[in-house]
Amino acid sequence: MADDSGTIVASGTSANIPSGSGSERLRRVTVHQLNNGWQNNVISGTAGHLYTILSITFTDQQGADGNCAIRMNNGSTDIYLLHSQSVGSLDTFVWNDRFVLEEDDDLDVYNSCTNGDWFISYIDQDWT
Repeated sequence: MADDSGTIVASGTSANIPSGSGSERLRRVTVHQLNNGWQNNVISGTAGHLYTILSITFTDQQGADGNCAIRMNNGSTDIYLLHSQSVGSLDTFVWNDRFVLEEDDDLDVYNSCTNGDWFISYIDQDWT
């Protein structure tokens, strides 16, 4: 099983987007072609930030049934939010339950297919 085999792309920065203490930014991160394993630290907490996860979408691009999973690590322990969700061939699974990550938290995603795509939208609250 390959870990961290996908390509992570985080939303870019712009001088026109607010930043600094008290700002909120709507952001997204994608993982492209995750190959049968965990992608660790898709979102990795930063001191002075709170992250509200709005939606997580997974698409099986392989053409074979598989599973997906979502977990967060609170700095010392893996907490499974979704464990072994079945996903059909070329199907899409959407997680719309909101949750919060803090500065020591990391978000990890998993798929058992050899070609999975992830799209995660979230609010980044900056209190630095």
